[in-house]
Amino acid sequence: MLKVTCSVMPGVLSFLPITVYAVREEAKEHAAPLHRDDLSLYTGPPQQEPGVEPEAGRLEESVATLRKLVKPYTDSCQVTFNQIKPKVQGIVQVGNDTYTFLKNPPKDFYPRAGVIGFTGLLGLFLARGSRIKRLIYPAGLMTLSTSLYYPKQAVTIAKSTGECAYESAVQAYAALEKMIKPAHKTDEGSKSDTKP
Repeated sequence: MLKVTCSVMPGVLSFLPITVYAVREEAKEHAAPLHRDDLSLYTGPPQQEPGVEPEAGRLEESVATLRKLVKPYTDSCQVTFNQIKPKVQGIVQVGNDTYTFLKNPPKDFYPRAGVIGFTGLLGLFLARGSRIKRLIYPAGLMTLSTSLYYPKQAVTIAKSTGECAYESAVQAYAALEKMIKPAHKTDEGSKSDTKP
């Protein structure tokens, strides 16, 4: 039954006022072992037939009705979220990149940015009077000062802008030519039919 061992601290048990009673093996009653199913703790609920579903209660029916009513709205919100999410992630990425760049800027970045901003303000000051001047002067002066500080990037941007402008001019010319030529050909065709 209870084994008292004094292997760890043999002197400690002598100070404890504990009385240990031992029971002889013959006095024990041998009870039959209980099965797990006999205990009420382990009995499960009565099983229903496998093909029969329980009837839905009032709460389940009202929740199902509410879900059916709200489903179109949640679907439209999901579609809108899926459209907006990439744009927001792009904006966040640009913000993180800008923060990283400004945290460890290249040499002389802030003085150059100050000069470029000052030329923009100077352009606003010089452009008094006309709205067109308010657009052209600051943008032109800032572009000029930026191209002085970053000539490689300015050349690259100028080349790509020139190529785009040339391509759009060629496309506009071709579209204008298509609109004018068919009308001109039909006039020539009608003149040749009327001559005997």
